Amino acid sequence: MENMIELLKRTQPFNLLPMSVLTEVAKSLTTKTFTKDTLAYRQEITELQGVDFIVKGEYETFFFDSVQNRRLLETHNSPYCFGGLSILLNRTKALKSVMAKKGTVICSLPRKEFLELCQSHNEFFQYYTTDFGQRMLNDEFSHFVKTPASFEESYIAAEQLYSRRIDGIIYKDIVSCLIGTPIYEAAKHMADNRVSCLFIRDEQENIIGYATDITLRDNVIAKQVDTNQTIDSVMDNPIVSISHQAYLYEAVLMMFRTKTRYLLVEKHGKYVGFLSRNRLLSEQGQSPLVFIQSVKLAETTQELGQKWNYVPEIINQLLGRGINAEITNQVITTIADAIAIKVIEKVIREIGEPPAKFVFMVTGSEGRKEQTLKTDQDNAIIYEDKANEHREMVRAYFLDFANKVSDQLNEIGFVYCKGGYMASNPDWTHSLSHWKRNYKNWIDETVPENAIKFSTFFDCRFLYGDRTIIHQLKEFLEEELQKPNDRFFTFIGRNALQYEPPLTFFKNIKTEKIDRSEVLNIKNAMTPIVDLVRVYALKNRIYEENTGERLAKLTKLGVFSKKQYEELYQSYYYLMALRLENQANQILIEKIEPNNYIRIDKLTKIEKVTLIEIFKTINNFQVGIKMRFTNNLLG
Repeated sequence: MENMIELLKRTQPFNLLPMSVLTEVAKSLTTKTFTKDTLAYRQEITELQGVDFIVKGEYETFFFDSVQNRRLLETHNSPYCFGGLSILLNRTKALKSVMAKKGTVICSLPRKEFLELCQSHNEFFQYYTTDFGQRMLNDEFSHFVKTPASFEESYIAAEQLYSRRIDGIIYKDIVSCLIGTPIYEAAKHMADNRVSCLFIRDEQENIIGYATDITLRDNVIAKQVDTNQTIDSVMDNPIVSISHQAYLYEAVLMMFRTKTRYLLVEKHGKYVGFLSRNRLLSEQGQSPLVFIQSVKLAETTQELGQKWNYVPEIINQLLGRGINAEITNQVITTIADAIAIKVIEKVIREIGEPPAKFVFMVTGSEGRKEQTLKTDQDNAIIYEDKANEHREMVRAYFLDFANKVSDQLNEIGFVYCKGGYMASNPDWTHSLSHWKRNYKNWIDETVPENAIKFSTFFDCRFLYGDRTIIHQLKEFLEEELQKPNDRFFTFIGRNALQYEPPLTFFKNIKTEKIDRSEVLNIKNAMTPIVDLVRVYALKNRIYEENTGERLAKLTKLGVFSKKQYEELYQSYYYLMALRLENQANQILIEKIEPNNYIRIDKLTKIEKVTLIEIFKTINNFQVGIKMRFTNNLLG
């Protein structure tokens, strides 16, 4: 076995893996000897069961052309691994043909375990994507490589859909007119240019709104507006833009969140084009993101419940294609947001327009855009302050509104929060001034209970209503956090240490026993990362809601090094992928309510050793929290 570990340490990209992982990989290897020259693999025909390591001897790899000549012949000796690109890119069919020379000895690693390594070690996976990109620069290689048959059949093709940037597609040119242009002239301008969207500029050439065919139908024809009026009097806004370096999936999610049909593309501080929702959805092809559109078309509580019940199937598809858990989280959250917004709008239609401006915000995991398939309600309401004579009426409306929304969400599948952190709880539906007092009290009167409340409501995110209200709350919070309060950060730091990585004294996974099975509470295992990143975000007054986004901002500020960022990011989303996969299996296969317990006997050796490495990483970061915020190595 020691010889196998040494071989792995010399073979790219396995030399990038930790020693503990290589030890488990070595245990999974099986050996085979070729006694004569053998065509071991034939391109596009032979299905690979795993990847091969040359221990001794020689592999010749080549392409057969149409008359069976060998093209692009390469000779490989130890150390060399064959099969990674075939599994990742070519639907597990051999990308090239392979002749194993007489006397060649190879060791094979099963395909499933190879894919686990790709999912848990990003640098390892990126080696193959880089290698493929470099090989495709060779005209002869690219001539023989076939495009994957479908989205589902290629691991990398699936990954590329979610790593494709807006710059990689052709966006439309901006057609615009000046503010003050009569409606009829604007419509003629649209007809002449054969566009369905016209942007409106002010005197400083800033884009301030847009008009579409629908704008003309709804705001002009239906209301019998005089077409001599100016286009800016009927235009739609606000303008929503996105960087040319953003990913396609981010653009789709932004459109659904902002309810806009058009995104301006920004490059070097200028708008260089725009994208329509229809265009983006067509680019997404078979992507589950298209499902979100069907959610927005659902009308009844029953229909919305059916949509939510289908989400585990979508998550199973995404994870099966190797999609990053951060993206998967965002898909779940966007679907959940769309359902909640539909419920809010439905309740407002039923009980009448609200008597004051308000914000319906989500907190907890949904506030962080990290929702899983085991979800409950975490939300609250902030409404604007009103004169004394209106306060009781305003409060009564929003409490009734909150109860109706909560009941319908529960009926759909978003169960009531056992801890009562819901808008239907009178403690969490209040005026803006009351919420400001809440936050100030939690900061000034620092006790363990207040530290927990503050942490919960720091992870708040706008969902529906007037954004200016939540902006005012965060501006107030910014001022309060600048005031020195070491006691506050000590308690926040201690709160972040209440969950320790589940490691035994001998660095094995610490388990619990449920129904005679040894299980790992994956939620508790992830919580230390969420908590420690939140502490540093608070200290540096970073208001991004998402753990991954907070990590990126902290790294940009120099709080974490690039290496620390990679360790925490990869650790967190590896655990998230395990959690989501387990919950999807519980719903779809075991037919039980999803939970956060993973049976140890269902984990592979590589998964176990990866978890141990992750828990060691978390433990090291917690030591930093103890010293930085509590001045006590014991916490």
